[in-house]
Amino acid sequence: MTRPLPAGARPFLAFPALLRRNGFAVAPEQSVTFLSAVALLGPRSMAHVRRAAVATLAPHPEQRPLFDALFDQHFLGVLAEPGEETFEPDSQMSVQDEGGLREILIGEAVNETGQAATGAEALSVRRLATLSESETLRRFGRALPAALPRRRGYRHRTARRGAMVDLARSLRAAIRHDGEMMRLKRLRRVTRPRPVLLLIDVSGSMKQRSDANLALAHTLVHAAPRVEVFTFGTRLTRVTPALRRRRREQALAEASALVADWDGGTRIGDALQAFLAVPRFLAYARGAVVLVLSDGLERGDPEALVRAVTRLSAHAHRIDWLTPLAADPDFSPQTEALRLIAPHLSSLSDGASTGRICRHILSLGGSTAA
Repeated sequence: MTRPLPAGARPFLAFPALLRRNGFAVAPEQSVTFLSAVALLGPRSMAHVRRAAVATLAPHPEQRPLFDALFDQHFLGVLAEPGEETFEPDSQMSVQDEGGLREILIGEAVNETGQAATGAEALSVRRLATLSESETLRRFGRALPAALPRRRGYRHRTARRGAMVDLARSLRAAIRHDGEMMRLKRLRRVTRPRPVLLLIDVSGSMKQRSDANLALAHTLVHAAPRVEVFTFGTRLTRVTPALRRRRREQALAEASALVADWDGGTRIGDALQAFLAVPRFLAYARGAVVLVLSDGLERGDPEALVRAVTRLSAHAHRIDWLTPLAADPDFSPQTEALRLIAPHLSSLSDGASTGRICRHILSLGGSTAA
């Protein structure tokens, strides 16, 4: 359900869209935070609006001169010609009533075949089908906790062998033997599963796998302790809260309502840049196993994708790119984007079926704890 945007809020909501058109990575959540900050400040002056914009939209220091110039142009009309409108509402924007404000960018072309990538955005609502791969997912869910890569935690537990001496237990044992130290008690550091970050391509070229990949994500969320799931096509959407529902049908129904860019274009670089621009999202990637389910048919700027994957790889434990195109034994990256990011990937593997994706994830358990 949509409702008209209040006239007073339109200039503030249009400013993040202006930034994106000029190369800034601004996530929808940052736009909503910007509106909240402006409302909290009053605002009493344009300086308050500028400070709220800088704090919430987080321009890079190198981009700050351009950011200030766009701010002055948009809110103060510094670059406007005499008699020209200083604000033109973006006709491609709409605000959804549930879940807060959302910026919707609507493309003109729709990819109906699902066989080719496109750069345009198509927004739609979709009902996800319940799949017949339930037995595969049940087995995967049971095997996953023991198969996840692990990392050393900060806590210690008693052990027969270990690098550290448990002084308290050793002294208590000595007291029981009249002060004689029979054997030193040992401690070892506990390991814990690494977090998992799952990025699912829902563009038109991946429409044959979208339902199955979301069902796999639901199983992953319930089988592992720390999992975050995002979808991307022409935008980024966090669907983890919906997938936490116990019943798969209900979870997939809620997830399908959250995602607006089903079967549209493919702008992977822009989506990842938006992910990296939100500190809370970036924290999900630190030390995580990042799984990208995508064919990699990028229609945006390949350099943006390379920059995003390079930065993501610096934070993540590993990045595994699972593409249906790798089902061919002779597969090799053909697109410029995939060739450029290949050195930053831990593996470029087969993602043509749920079973193959599950086997790949279960095979990651040999990763060394660090």
